[in-house]
Amino acid sequence: MPDNTPGPGGLRLLDRRSFLSQFSTGLGGIALGAMLAEQRAKGEDSAPAGMPHHPPRAKRVVQIFCTGALSHLDTWDYKPSLVSRNGQPMPGAENLRTFQGENGNLARSPWAFRPRGESGKMTSDLLPRLGELADEMCFIHSLTSKTNTHGPGEIFLSTGFTAEGYPSLGSWVSYALGSENRDLPAYVAIPDPRGVPQQGPANWAAGFLPAMHQGTAFNADKPIPHLKRPDRIAEGDDQATRDFLKFLNDEHLRRNPGDAELSARIASYELAARMQLGAPEVADLSGESPATRELYGLDDPNATLAGFGRNCLLARRLLERGVRFVTLFNGAFAMGEGNLNWDGHRRIESDYNRHGPILDRPAAALLHDLKSLGLLDDTLVIWNTEFGRMPTFQKGTQGRDHNPSGFTAWMAGAGVKRAFSYGATDEFGHKAVEKVVDVHDFHATILHLLGLDHERLTFYYNGANRRLTDVHGKVIQDILT
Repeated sequence: MPDNTPGPGGLRLLDRRSFLSQFSTGLGGIALGAMLAEQRAKGEDSAPAGMPHHPPRAKRVVQIFCTGALSHLDTWDYKPSLVSRNGQPMPGAENLRTFQGENGNLARSPWAFRPRGESGKMTSDLLPRLGELADEMCFIHSLTSKTNTHGPGEIFLSTGFTAEGYPSLGSWVSYALGSENRDLPAYVAIPDPRGVPQQGPANWAAGFLPAMHQGTAFNADKPIPHLKRPDRIAEGDDQATRDFLKFLNDEHLRRNPGDAELSARIASYELAARMQLGAPEVADLSGESPATRELYGLDDPNATLAGFGRNCLLARRLLERGVRFVTLFNGAFAMGEGNLNWDGHRRIESDYNRHGPILDRPAAALLHDLKSLGLLDDTLVIWNTEFGRMPTFQKGTQGRDHNPSGFTAWMAGAGVKRAFSYGATDEFGHKAVEKVVDVHDFHATILHLLGLDHERLTFYYNGANRRLTDVHGKVIQDILT
């Protein structure tokens, strides 16, 4: 008699007689399972019905995340008062203490600001190549954060919450829209060549969403591990094993309907199998032209610049192939302020002169390349950092302390105004005072451009309908075309 007793985890064991009888009549079920697996890979079985909510302006997103809090006052937010009042006390800040304590006097940027493009937007010489593309950008100069600490600040920008355990922006987009390429993940996180950000995988985690929507992390120099078939296993044997495993997996799914964890696990394995072909191809940059290699700086003597250039080119190739959301990290966590990221507490000029070229040339190349290929028409490019920095130097240093009260982000591409600036900080760049934006507004606007209503994109978890923007957020309508 068949053994129908529950097995491990409560699953009923598939005995030999049941297996043979179901195998003989189940070929149609196998075909159906293949179609369902493809739907799972696209996120179709777990996403809310009716996605997107309205016609999208953007089909895909690439986010450039500069970790360590890149100073808005030394890049995008020109403040003549810092020049005219350089070295003077900041009015009203006599007893001001910030993250690391007491502040000194106002300090002008070490880099000159110049008008760029037809718009004449003032940006600094720290990032001249990106500055030349200012006419493509929509600047938000009044962004604010809830925290002045790097780790919580990173994941606040990534997830909308300062505590870990919540889904990232990319995971929400994967959950809602899936991928346009069944052989590649919907969401890829590309760590900097120097390492991962301070909060690491929490920045691309799926949280309480199905696990298949977490970011797949790899970069151009460290491809996804364990994809290659061992040489000792013949290709035919490998395929036969996969086919058999698929049959067993589909049988487990049939016996456990509604098991999201099981479904996500199976979908991730099936995607991994398909990625054995797709991922190596997308990460192979050898076929790119000499002009493209030069544009991105792939052969630059600065190894870190060349590495970030390869990451930016990898991002373009992923977007071309239908990956929905790509996060490019610039900067990595390391002990010692400013060594590997933008945390310019002590010596901002020398630190930023080292980091600036690493970001500038490859990121400008990516934006330029997307435009020349026509991808910018339906790709949203986001640039952000976790918070800004103070208009003063810290007392006794040549660097700036943390400042969550007002800083800059920008967008470019699908659905946002070109050569446009929204909001403003005060005359010294300390606090956002005009059209103040918080991170939930920022996220709501990104979702809107993808055709998603941030108030309707929800997931029921722990007794409540959760969302990326919690109970906050409004779309920044003034920046939309």
